[in-house]
Amino acid sequence: MATQTFHAQWAWRGAESAVANVRIGVSNGVITSVEDGVEAQATDVRISGVVLPGLVNAHSHAFHRALRGRTHGGTGDFWSWRTPMYEIANRLTPETYGELAAMTFAEMALSGITGVGEFHYIHHQQDGKRYTNPNEMGLAMVEASQRAGIRMALLDVAYLHAALDKPEPLAEQKRFSDGTIDNWLDRVDALGEGDISSEHGPGWTVGMAPHSVRAVHPSELEEVVANRHGKVVHVHVSEQPAENAACIAATGKTPTQVLADAGLLGRHFTAVHATHLTTSDIELLCSSHSGVCMCPTTERDLADGVGPASSLSAGGAVLSLGTDSNAFIDVFEEARAVETDERLVSGKRGAHTPASLLIAATSGGATALGWGQHGIRVGAPADFIALSLDSVRLASFDAANAAAHIVHSAAPADVRDVWVAGRQIVQDHIHLAVPDVVGGLGRAIAAVVTL
Repeated sequence: MATQTFHAQWAWRGAESAVANVRIGVSNGVITSVEDGVEAQATDVRISGVVLPGLVNAHSHAFHRALRGRTHGGTGDFWSWRTPMYEIANRLTPETYGELAAMTFAEMALSGITGVGEFHYIHHQQDGKRYTNPNEMGLAMVEASQRAGIRMALLDVAYLHAALDKPEPLAEQKRFSDGTIDNWLDRVDALGEGDISSEHGPGWTVGMAPHSVRAVHPSELEEVVANRHGKVVHVHVSEQPAENAACIAATGKTPTQVLADAGLLGRHFTAVHATHLTTSDIELLCSSHSGVCMCPTTERDLADGVGPASSLSAGGAVLSLGTDSNAFIDVFEEARAVETDERLVSGKRGAHTPASLLIAATSGGATALGWGQHGIRVGAPADFIALSLDSVRLASFDAANAAAHIVHSAAPADVRDVWVAGRQIVQDHIHLAVPDVVGGLGRAIAAVVTL
């Protein structure tokens, strides 16, 4: 494929400031050259505004998008919120879920997300029996991401127990469970290998996701370690205090200590949420260079709490961000909430630099999903987005403080154009493959919600 060249008015390259007049060469879906401070050439695709690497959403449950507006005005907590969530989960079919996921991923694309980690746990039929193809639901997620034009890490979830003291899943969890750890491992192996570097369309990979220490018990976690075969591993960790209390009562250890003793921590590992950690937990995650995926808008919505992001980041853990329940699909808000939520509980500002927050929103997510380098740099996938400077939010754009302006002011509505592997999927705020995302979302949600 011939090299295509782009010329950006401004580009964010990882610092606090933006660089002017950046020329980007792309071949076979990969960035092959980057020149700063050069004039555009006649053959360049000229991009006004500010270009930055595609946002990477490291933790999503696509079907939760159907709950938006239906659960957020109520009372209760995470555990009461699960009831309507289970109701939606048990109405889904491969067809209805595939359509809902495609529209949700298209919404992500419109907001600047070029890759997603889908934490996927609806595997089987409503009664728990397998489909003819045991991975029919998971492959529907892959197809949905390809329709939307974004990359996917299918984080296939093991969900074997209701709790540490409840060996069987609940009735409403039957379609999540493979019954045994071996059955789950066999089904994940049958997914095969995705291809994240495909130049022919958005690629996909497979990761392993023991749901939590309550759903996958210590001896089974050791089986994950023994059968990982290079895959990334993501686990919900210490999302609520009740989870910690139950784990300590059953094992005498915190969830993080259970995972550490099983041998799961390391650069391949990401703790999702990590809201209620002890000092020892933080030390374990940091010393192992594990990742931590913060999902502030969901943690805020479900009254889960504010995680110790600054301590984790300062200690060496790699931060990434996720939209989780998709109550919002706005990674800019996830990024600034890491800082601003922590300001509320600490009484201090500036625990995180704006550039570090943008890194968590971009390359941090790629690292968590096992995708390697990510950014406006040679050798990285040509996944980038353009923010318009014509909105009231970015009209006073200051290139010297670009990261701060983007993190603390930008919104999905400012994302004008999106490229994945050098191919444009959003142009002038319109999704080129799914031009009616609004109508598609309405129809897909209506098909799975009792109105």
